Amino acid sequence: MKKYSHSFEIALSAISCAVAVVLLLVGFWSNILLASGYLFAMVALMVPLSKQFYKGGVLAYLGTVILAIVMGAAARFWDLVPFIMFFGLHPLINSLQVKFGINKWIALAVKTVWFDFTLWVAYILIFGSLLGGSQADTEFFRFINEYIYVFIFVGGTLIFFPYDYLVFKLQLAVDKLIYRIRK
Repeated sequence: MKKYSHSFEIALSAISCAVAVVLLLVGFWSNILLASGYLFAMVALMVPLSKQFYKGGVLAYLGTVILAIVMGAAARFWDLVPFIMFFGLHPLINSLQVKFGINKWIALAVKTVWFDFTLWVAYILIFGSLLGGSQADTEFFRFINEYIYVFIFVGGTLIFFPYDYLVFKLQLAVDKLIYRIRK
């Protein structure tokens, strides 16, 4: 592996952080794009990891979270919690899994529990343990609220498997794109 200067690591991580903050805030301030903001910010945070800048990746993540909160996300902090708990850290964990050669099935099991836990926390914070609010008396919302843990843990697990696979493939695409930077 080529030895890069510290200034290159800092610059690449800072650019990654800045892009991630902008994308996260665009998703945050337009309610319908929140999940897209999470995903695009996550892709931006993959940039320093593509050059194996793990310290830079951690600092880009921390900077993204702090700057997003300072720049307005504190108003609805609970909407940022899934990014803080999972989506911002997921690329870093995947990179460390590859670096240290952790068994993919064990890592998948741990990450799946982590993802399901994040969904549960988001449900508690965003919906206050009750979907539908004042409409919770309808039969549909009563059914959903009664079986929400089954939906979260079974549905979250089924969604996570292809999601994790696609994130690994996305990291490879980012790696190929960033490989062209010659510093």
